[in-house]
This record gives sequence, C-alpha cells and structure tokens, in this order.
Amino acid sequence: MTYKRVLLKLSGESLAGSSGTGFDTGMLALYADEIKSIVESGTQVAVVLGGGNIFRGLKGNSVRIDRIDGDYMGMLATIINSIALQSALSTIGIKARVLSGIAIDPIAEKASGQRAEDSLKSGEVVILAGGTGNPFFTTDTAAALRAVEIHADVLLKGTRVDGVYTSDPEKDPAAVKFDSLSFDDAYSNGLNIMDLTAFTLCKENKLSVIVFNVHIPGNLKRIINGEKIGTLVNE
Repeated sequence: MTYKRVLLKLSGESLAGSSGTGFDTGMLALYADEIKSIVESGTQVAVVLGGGNIFRGLKGNSVRIDRIDGDYMGMLATIINSIALQSALSTIGIKARVLSGIAIDPIAEKASGQRAEDSLKSGEVVILAGGTGNPFFTTDTAAALRAVEIHADVLLKGTRVDGVYTSDPEKDPAAVKFDSLSFDDAYSNGLNIMDLTAFTLCKENKLSVIVFNVHIPGNLKRIINGEKIGTLVNE
C-alpha cells in the first residue's frame, strides 16, 4: 500500500542526539532530508514533534513546577523544535509552515484542520506544534488528533528502534519483534507505543499506525512506496 498523505510523529529527544539535550544538527538535517525525499515524490506531509530535548519537567524539592504550567512549558518546547525543523527544511528548498495549538504571532498561526489541509494541498510541509493546546495531553495524543483532523492515510511514529517488540530490545536481547498487531493486543500486552488516549483516537477513526526506525536513511520513503518496514498497528 502506498500513502498520499501522512502524519509523521518524531520525538524531541532524538533531536538532541547523543548529548541528550538541545539540538544535534546532524539529526535535524537527517529529519529534513527524509521528509524532503517523500515530499518530492508527491506525498503530503504533516509533522508533530515532541519537546523532550528542551523540557521534560523539573525534579527535586527546591523548585516545584505545577503540572499545568509544566505542560505549557512542554508545548512551548515543541514550538521551538518546530521552528528549527522549518528552518532546516527551508535550507534544503522545502516550504514548511508551522501551525500551533497555541497561536504565537508572528511565528505560528492557530492550528486547525482546514488551515493544515490548505497548506498540504499547496505543497507545504505542515509542522503542527504546541500539542493540542491544552494541558494533560501528550504529543502522541496531539499527533493522533492532528492526523484525524487532516484525514491522514497513516500515522508514522519514527523512533530509534525498528518496530514494536515484546520488551525493550535495547535492554532485552530476547525481545521479539511484531510485524503487525491490533490496538487491543498492544494495549492488553502493555506495549509502550502510545498512550491510551492516542490509541483510542486512532482505533475509533480507523487510523493505522506504523512504528519504525526513522534513523535509518531511506526508511521513510520505503514505507511511502509500500514496503513493509517496522510494525503496523491497526484494527
């Protein structure tokens, strides 16, 4: 199966590379190049980035950040990452537009399904920042929501492993990879793919999810061309 319109979910932590925080320009360039490869083949691309490379909360007793304040700080972190990706795409000749759950003039208009669809149809990459615009929701949930809003063919979750396993393959050498599984099986087996809200949105709207290793150059284009890469999660 080939895909004409996709939503790509990328973690913020991956942007940090080995340093664990901030930006690794090599990773930013890799993401931009991978996106360019499918845009040039005619695929409409929306992107949701996490913000973990910039903000993951504050620990310790000396400073306490309220959960709601912390969630808004995390949303702002995703906007910073989105602007960085927009700039990286622009550098290689790909037009991109940042829309946000939290409007911040002049860098990001308020996100809506119609604005995103209009930009996609005009050939722009749409980077959907700011989460859902509300606290208590993860960027996985934001990705699922935005994918449904823009009528994406599939939600692509780019990670640093090549799919979903019975346990963490980076810690357990006996972990077994799934080629495909259902949302119900993923949840009942406690597989850490996305949170329940995101899963429910995808399941109720019949939106398939592919979990794959985005760090392998060419994987994104292989998926778009119909190759079986990573793990397919659907009904």
